[in-house]
Amino acid sequence: MARIRRLEIQNFRSIQFLDWIPSAGINCLIGPGDSGKSSILDAIDLCLGARRSAPFGDTDFHRLNVGQPIVIAVTLGALPNTMLNLEGYGEFLRGYDAATGLVEEEPRAGIEIVLTLRLTVMSDLEPVWSLYSRRAEQQGLERNLAWKDRTAIAPSRIGSFANTNLSWTRGSVLNRLTNDSVNLGAELANAARDARASFGNQTGTQFAETLRVVTETATCLGVPVGTSAQALLDAHSVSIGDGAIALHNDVGVPLRLLGTGSARLLISGLQRMAAETATIALVDEIEFGLEPHRLTRLLDSLGAKDAALPLQVFMTSHSPVAIRELSGNQVFVVRTKTDRHDICQVGVSDDVQSTLRADPEAFLAKSVIVCEGASEVGLARGLGQYWVGLGATSFFALGGAYVDVGGSNPNRCYVRGAALLRLGYRVLVLVDADKEPTPEVAEAFHTAGGQSLTWRAGRALEDELFCSLGDDAIDALLRKASEVVGRDLVSEHITSKSNGRRTLDAVENESLLEGYTDETKALLGMASKIRGSGWFKSVSTYQEVARDIVGPHLATAEAGFQDIVEQLRSWTHAA
Repeated sequence: MARIRRLEIQNFRSIQFLDWIPSAGINCLIGPGDSGKSSILDAIDLCLGARRSAPFGDTDFHRLNVGQPIVIAVTLGALPNTMLNLEGYGEFLRGYDAATGLVEEEPRAGIEIVLTLRLTVMSDLEPVWSLYSRRAEQQGLERNLAWKDRTAIAPSRIGSFANTNLSWTRGSVLNRLTNDSVNLGAELANAARDARASFGNQTGTQFAETLRVVTETATCLGVPVGTSAQALLDAHSVSIGDGAIALHNDVGVPLRLLGTGSARLLISGLQRMAAETATIALVDEIEFGLEPHRLTRLLDSLGAKDAALPLQVFMTSHSPVAIRELSGNQVFVVRTKTDRHDICQVGVSDDVQSTLRADPEAFLAKSVIVCEGASEVGLARGLGQYWVGLGATSFFALGGAYVDVGGSNPNRCYVRGAALLRLGYRVLVLVDADKEPTPEVAEAFHTAGGQSLTWRAGRALEDELFCSLGDDAIDALLRKASEVVGRDLVSEHITSKSNGRRTLDAVENESLLEGYTDETKALLGMASKIRGSGWFKSVSTYQEVARDIVGPHLATAEAGFQDIVEQLRSWTHAA
C-alpha cells in the first residue's frame, strides 16, 4: 500500500521550506523544541487525511506572512492498482527514481510510478487539495483524488486520545479492519427505533399524570396530539451514529477508558493488523503515557525491528529509550536554518550507532561534550555542579549532554565528534594528552568546526590534577582516595610506583614539613591511575572530586590548569 516518497513544505508555521525523502519504514524525528517536528506530522495529516475541509488561521503561515501561500506536497509511491489508472489519473502520474531521490515528470521503465497530492492555502484561508504534475498544470488540467482513494491512503494518527480509533467512526483503524460488506446503517437505525419504543413503554406510567394534563390542555386549545401524548426519545435529539459502536471489555466497560499508554499500544497493534489497507501512521511524542518496557513494545508493534517494513511511521520523540531501541537509519534530526529546515538521517556507522546505544541523550541535546572516558565525564559534570552553586545556569538546562567514548584511544573521540558535527550538533572533545591522536583525524574534526580541550603535554587527567592543584587540594584528594579505595591500597600503589621508596605515610609527612614537591606530585599522579584500580575511576566519584575539591581550590591552582578549566566553563555556558 502507499508510501510517502517525498515531502515538500513551504510557508507552514515554523517551516519556511522543507524538502525531505523519508524512509519507507520508521521515521523518528528528534531535535530541539520548537524545531517543527510536530508541524511535519500535521502537514502530512492535513495533506493526506480524509477530509473535505480544515481550519486554517494567519498563525499557520510562516511568520504570519499570508502573502506567501502554504504549500504542502506529498509524493506517494507503492500505489494500489486503482490509483495507477491511466484513464483516471494518467496526466498526473509521475516517476520517482529511488537512486537519485528525484521526482521526474514522466514515468519510465526502471523507476516507480508516483502521484503527488498538493494542499495549497492562500490568504483567504480556504484549503485546496489537488493532484499535481507539471504537464497537467501546463495543460490547465485540475483533478483531485477520488474520495475512495483518498480514504484508502489517509494516515492513521495515534494520538493522546484514542476514542475515535476504539470505535467504528469514519476513518478509524477498526473501520479499516471491518469487511466493506458490513452494513451498519440499517442496524443502527433499527437500534434507535427500538430504544425509542422501549423508553416509551418503561416511562409511560411514571409520566402518566403529566401526560394526562398535557393531553387535556392540548385538546382544550385545539392542538392536535391525538388521543394521548407520549414521552418518547426525540429522534432528532437522540440519534445513534457510527461512533456509537465501540469496543468494550468482557464486563462491558468501554475500552476508550483505558489509560493513554494502553490505548496507544492497542491501537498500534490494530494498525499493524490493518497494514494491508492503511500503511501510514503518525505518532506525536511516542513515549507519552508509557513506561520504558511498554514503549519498547509499542515500537516493536509498529515494525521497528521488522525487515519487511509493515508500516511507514512518522513519529516524534524526546525519549532516550526510544532512540536506544531504534536503528540509526530510523532516527532523523530536524535542523532549523535561516531559510529552510533540513532533516538528517543519523545513519548506522559504528561511531553513531554505538552512541545511540550508550548515550542516546546526546542526540536530544544541542551541545555535546565527547569525553575520552568516565573520568572526564565526571570531572565536567562535577565542575558544572560547582558553577551552578555559584549561580551559573546548568549545562543540562542549556541543552548539553556528555558522551563517554570508553578511553584508551583519543582518535575515537575525534571520529565520534566529527560524526555528531555532521548531524548539526555543537561538539567539544575533552581528552587526555598522554596519547596523541592521529594528526589527520584531529585536523578533520577541527576543520569541520569542532573544538577540543586537552591537558598539558604528556598528562592524563590524574597527572594534571596532582601536578596543578595546591597542597590543600592534594590533601583532600588523598583523603578522598582513602575513602573510596581504602588507605592500604592507596599506600600500596604509591609504594609500587616509587619502586618501594615511598609510602602514603611518608608522602603525608613530607607535605606537613615542606609541602608536596614536584616529584611527589608526579608520583601521586601515576599511582592514582593504575589500570583497573584507579582511585577515582567512576563518573560519580570524579563528579564529587570536581565539585568538592577541584572547583573550591581552583583559585590556588597553576595558571595553565585554570586556563583549561575556564575554556571548559566558557564553552558549556555559550551553549
